Amino acid sequence: MPFNLPIALTWLRVAAIPLMVIVFYLPNTWLSPFEKNLIATIIFVFAALTDWLDGFLARLLKQESAFGQFLDPVADKLIVAASLLVLLNMDRVQVWVALIIIGREITISALREWMALLGAGKSVAVHMVGKLKTTAQLIAIPFLLLNDTLFGWLDCARVGTWLIWVASFLTLWSMFYYMKKALPQLVEHQK
Repeated sequence: MPFNLPIALTWLRVAAIPLMVIVFYLPNTWLSPFEKNLIATIIFVFAALTDWLDGFLARLLKQESAFGQFLDPVADKLIVAASLLVLLNMDRVQVWVALIIIGREITISALREWMALLGAGKSVAVHMVGKLKTTAQLIAIPFLLLNDTLFGWLDCARVGTWLIWVASFLTLWSMFYYMKKALPQLVEHQK
C-alpha cells in the first residue's frame, strides 16, 4: 500500500469524521451550540478542501495510485454519510434526503464492484454528473452544519436545505446515469 502526501490527505479526511461527529456531542458547558456548529463546519470544509487537494497533488506529483483511487471516494462517502446522519439526528435534513444520498452511494458502489468483476468497470467510471453531485453535497452540508445567519441576512439553514435538495436531485440523476451505462453489460451477462 503506497503512502504519499495525497494519500495522507485522504486519511486525514477519514480521521476528520469522528472529530466532526464528536463536536456535536460535547457538553454545552464546554462549547455553545454556535461553537459546535462552527467547529463542525470548519472541520467539514477542511475535509472537503482536502478532497480537491489530494487529487490535484496526486496528478501534479505523479503519485496517482490504485489505492488512492479506491480510498478517495470511500473517504468522500464516509464524511457525507456521517454528516447526513448527524444532520438527520439534529432535524436539519429530511429522512428522504439522507436515504437518497446514502442509498445511491451504496447502490453505485455495489454496481461498480459488480461491473469490475465482469471486466467492465470502465463503463461506470466517474462522470461529470457524479462530480456535480459530490460538489453540490460538499457545498450544501456546511450550510446545514453552520445553521446560522451569516452577514446578518444569509439564512444558512434555508440555503443549505435548498442546496441539499439540488444535491438529492443530482444524486438520483447520477445514479440513473450509471445504471443506464451498466445495463447493457448486466443484460449481456444474464444470458
